[in-house]
Amino acid sequence: MGVDIGGTKILGALVSESGEIIYEARVPSPAQDPDLMVMTVVDLIRDVSSHAKEKVVGAGVAAAGFIDANQSTILYAPNLNWRNEPFRDRLAQHLDLPIVIENDANAAGWAEYKFGAGKNTKDMVMLTLGTGVGGAVVADYKLRRGGFGMAGELGHVRVVQDGKQCGCGRKGCVEQYSSGTAVVKAARKLAGSAGPAGQRLRELKERDGELGGQQVYAALLEQDPAVLGIFRDAGRYLGQAMATITAVLDPEVYVIGGGVSEAGDLILDPIREGFLGDLPARGFRPEARIVTAAFTNQAGVIGAADLARESLAKL
Repeated sequence: MGVDIGGTKILGALVSESGEIIYEARVPSPAQDPDLMVMTVVDLIRDVSSHAKEKVVGAGVAAAGFIDANQSTILYAPNLNWRNEPFRDRLAQHLDLPIVIENDANAAGWAEYKFGAGKNTKDMVMLTLGTGVGGAVVADYKLRRGGFGMAGELGHVRVVQDGKQCGCGRKGCVEQYSSGTAVVKAARKLAGSAGPAGQRLRELKERDGELGGQQVYAALLEQDPAVLGIFRDAGRYLGQAMATITAVLDPEVYVIGGGVSEAGDLILDPIREGFLGDLPARGFRPEARIVTAAFTNQAGVIGAADLARESLAKL
């Protein structure tokens, strides 16, 4: 089974070897209480496992943050209030089941590589555009975790020298320009100005009492020129980061996931523009395909479950 821990909810699911979800359940996420988080995940695993018609052979648990090379300790997860948290061992104290801990973007990327938009490729990069910009790297058919388990943090590729401050401690990371959070911040700044460009955003805020991702997306679907501009900027910055990534990894395909990817070509077109505009040796090399993810909210649990299955098969 797979578990995907988010800031507001936790999803658990039984997953077949072909990547099919057999049963799933969701519970609220006690993101700021590490002790309660342990028991919440334990209870969810027990509940979901009880619905299995076949034996559950292991569980993969996906969470945002830096996971150590042994896939046992969450070294740093700012949104979940974890620092050097021995999460696997704490879960194992309550469960008679092998556990693997995985970075959430790696889990989602593996699901896309194995069963989704990256299927039948050898080298793939996934970028998830949500609260931040997550990344996953598959090279030579293998998920790359790096020497210390922290590879694939692609949201921290710098695109603006001395740019916006990032939570990682640097300035100018692509996460500050292309994530869902960055898009909403730009929209709120525009709506807070007195100019006519933010008029539609102000109307939506007045109507709904807030200006969040849902309202920004509604304005995008209406082809509001100002919001289209925000998405063009976000896409171009991401494309420029991808051109840099290509110089190192040379993937066959980029898979774009997360909430922002639901904009489809309205985000993919500027991504491709930024990518091709900065691509090293353009015209003398093959160009990677750029596609949206096949899975939405279930990629994490599918990937976590399959990575647990693969890890346990090696024991």
